[in-house]
Amino acid sequence: MPRSGRLRNFICEYKESPKVEKASFIPPFIILGIEFILLAHAIVLMEVFVIALTSILLFISIIEIFLVSFEIHEQYQRSNFDRMLTIRLDDFVTQKKEKNVKKVVVDFIEKYPIYEKNRNEIYHTTCQILETHHEEKIEKDITDKLKRMIKRRKKINVDDIVKNFIKKYPKYKRYRAEIYDISCKLKSENNKS
Repeated sequence: MPRSGRLRNFICEYKESPKVEKASFIPPFIILGIEFILLAHAIVLMEVFVIALTSILLFISIIEIFLVSFEIHEQYQRSNFDRMLTIRLDDFVTQKKEKNVKKVVVDFIEKYPIYEKNRNEIYHTTCQILETHHEEKIEKDITDKLKRMIKRRKKINVDDIVKNFIKKYPKYKRYRAEIYDISCKLKSENNKS
């Protein structure tokens, strides 16, 4: 493993970067190798004009390598920041049990002032988290109600379960596909036991 801390960090960042970014890092090195060969050949031939042009291209390739590595670093930092923000926000929302997005954002920034500049990201992430929590709650509620319904009527088929469930709980009408999937899963679990 390299001794340089920066190089070690960059290798870790490179490993975790998407395949497209990894692939974009390879061509500058190929071009750099070709330019070294051309420069060596031009020096052997003593072609001053070719040496100058190849040196310029070599310099541009080195700059391109630095820019691509900086982009990989920035992308890694951004994804790491988003991940940490989501984890902290999710824990905060779960702990507070607040449903008002604006209140969650204000309280979160009050607790973590380092995120003051990221108010928009906090707002959007909070909306996503609250929507996810809402969907999980609905799925749990549907599952509990379906378990009771299936327990009472063991011989009923899945289509009839869905139809009866929606008739009994019309507020879940738009979750027909989820009701069907959960019913199938519960029926298969009942048949195994």
